[in-house]
Amino acid sequence: MALFTVSLYLAIAVFAGLVYRLLQVGKRPKGMPPGPPTMPIVGNLLQLPKENIHEKFREWAQEYGEIYSIMLGNQRMVVLNSPRVIKDLIDTRSNNYSSRPEMYVGQTLISGGYRLVLMQYDEGWRLARKMIHNLLNIKTAVEYIPYQELELRQMLFDMVKRPDKYHDHVRRYSTSLVTSIAFGWRSLAYNDQDVRQIYEGFEEFAVASQVSASILDYFPILRVLPDWLSPAKRKGKQLHKEEIALYKKYMLKVKERKEKGIIAKNFCDDMFKQQEKIGFTDDWASYVSGTLLEAGSDTTASIFLSFAVAMINFPEVQKKAQDEIDRVIGADRLPTMADEVGTFERSYRVRHVANASQMDLQYIRGVVKESLRFLPSSILGIVPHATTNADTYNGYEFPAKTGMMINVWTLNNDPERYPEPRKFNPDRYKNDLLRAQESATLNDPYQRDHFTFGAGRRVCPGLNIAERSLFLGIAYMLWAFSFEHAIDENGNKIPVSTEAVTQGIVCRPQPFQYKMVERDPKRTQRVLKAWDNAKELLTKYPEGIRSTQYVSDWKDFTAKEKF
Repeated sequence: MALFTVSLYLAIAVFAGLVYRLLQVGKRPKGMPPGPPTMPIVGNLLQLPKENIHEKFREWAQEYGEIYSIMLGNQRMVVLNSPRVIKDLIDTRSNNYSSRPEMYVGQTLISGGYRLVLMQYDEGWRLARKMIHNLLNIKTAVEYIPYQELELRQMLFDMVKRPDKYHDHVRRYSTSLVTSIAFGWRSLAYNDQDVRQIYEGFEEFAVASQVSASILDYFPILRVLPDWLSPAKRKGKQLHKEEIALYKKYMLKVKERKEKGIIAKNFCDDMFKQQEKIGFTDDWASYVSGTLLEAGSDTTASIFLSFAVAMINFPEVQKKAQDEIDRVIGADRLPTMADEVGTFERSYRVRHVANASQMDLQYIRGVVKESLRFLPSSILGIVPHATTNADTYNGYEFPAKTGMMINVWTLNNDPERYPEPRKFNPDRYKNDLLRAQESATLNDPYQRDHFTFGAGRRVCPGLNIAERSLFLGIAYMLWAFSFEHAIDENGNKIPVSTEAVTQGIVCRPQPFQYKMVERDPKRTQRVLKAWDNAKELLTKYPEGIRSTQYVSDWKDFTAKEKF
C-alpha cells in the first residue's frame, strides 16, 4: 500500500511538473520588453488577426512604445518601432543581430534549408551574400542600366498596346530584368509559363510563411506528426519539390549555354566559378540564384502598383510630377538616368552649370521615395532578424535566438517624421539628395528616407538596382501616360483603396481598377519608336545589350539622345 501511495504521489508530481512546464510555453520571459498580455501555451497568437496584421502591430506600438515583445507559442519576438532602436541594435550591433529565427515551414520544409532570405547568419549566408554583393553593389548597378532601359521600353510599348494589363506589364518588366541579370535570358511576356511559375510559386511560399500561418514554427512538438496527419508538412514538401525543380532548370540552362560557348554576363556564370573553387551543391546554387530572382521580381513590381494607387488617389501629385517632367525633359525625348542625380552630381552641377536646379527631376525622386514609404512591399520587414547570442539593451534582456522585427509599417507612418502619413506627399523629400544606400547608412537614423529596404547586414542587396528601376520606370510612365479612376456603368469613379494590401511576407496593393490615358499621340509614337530602336539593339549587339541613353561619363550631363 505504501509503495502504491509513493508511486501515486510521484506520478502526480511528474504530471504537475509537465503541466507547469506546458503552462510556461507562451509566457513572456523575465527581462523582456513589455507587451500585450499573453495566454498560456499560445502566447499572443490568438490576438493576431488573419489579415492586416501590420495594423495590429502599429496599434501595439502606440500602446507600448518604441520597443515591445510578443510571444508566438514558444518563440520570442521583439518588435522595433523607432529609428533609434534599430540603429542601436540592427545597425550598430549587426554582428549579433543579423541572423534569422528558426523557420521550420519556410526554410526547412519549403526551401530545403537553402533560401537566402531565411538563412541563419553563418558561412553559407556570408558566401551567398558576398556573391550577390559583387553582382548588385552600387558600382556594378550602373552596368545594368542598359537592361533596365530595354525592359522599360518594352513595358511602355506593352502599355500602349494593352493599357488594361498594367499589373501584368510591371510584373513582366521586373521579372525580365532579374532573369537577364541572374540567368542571361529575357522574360518576353507575363503569360509565359516560366514567368507565371515564378509568381505563383512565390505567392504560395509567402502565404505559407507569414507570421500568422506557421503553426509548426511555434509548437515544435507538432513536427513529429506524420505527413498524413499534417497538411502543412505535406504542402511544404510539395512546394519544395516544385521550387527546386524550377530553380535548377533555370540554372542548368545557363550551364548548357556555357558549354555551347554562349556566354553573357550574368550571376550564374560568376557563381559557377565560385562553385568550382568551393564545391557547393547544385541544389544550394539553384536556390541562391532562384530566390534572388523571386525577391527582385516581386518587390519592384509591388512598388510600381503602389505608385499607380497613389497617382489615382492624388491627381495633384501626378500633375506636379508631370509638370516637372515637361519642364526638364520636354516632349521630344524619353527621360534618362542622366536626369536623376544625387549629392555628388548635384554639387558638380551647382558649381559648373547655369540654372542647375532646373535640370533634374528631384520631385520624381520624391515620388519614388514616397511610393516606397507609402505602401511598402516589406510591410513588416519581410523576415525578422534574430540574435545570435544573448544581449541586453536599456535594461531589457534578449536571450539568444530572439526574433527582432523591424516594424516597417509603423516606422513609415510615424506622424512626427511624416506629418499626415497617409497623404502621398513627395515634397517630404525635396531636400533629400541621397540615394537609398546612402540614406540607409546615415549616422542620424531619423534622417533616413524610409525603412522599406530593411537595415543592418540584411538590408536589401538589390536596393541600388530597384531604386533606379523605380525612378526610370515612374519617369517613363508619367512622361507618356496619366492614371485615372475607372468609371462604373453609372458614370461614377470606382474607388481605389490606399490601405488594402495582400497578405504574406511580401505585400502589394489589392487588385484595383484604373484607366491609363495617353498624354499626347506624339509621345505615344515616340514610345513605339523607342521600342523599335531597342529591338534593333538585340540583333545589332548579340554579345550583350548596350545602352542607348545613359551617359557613362558623369561630367557630360548635357548629352541627350533624340529619338
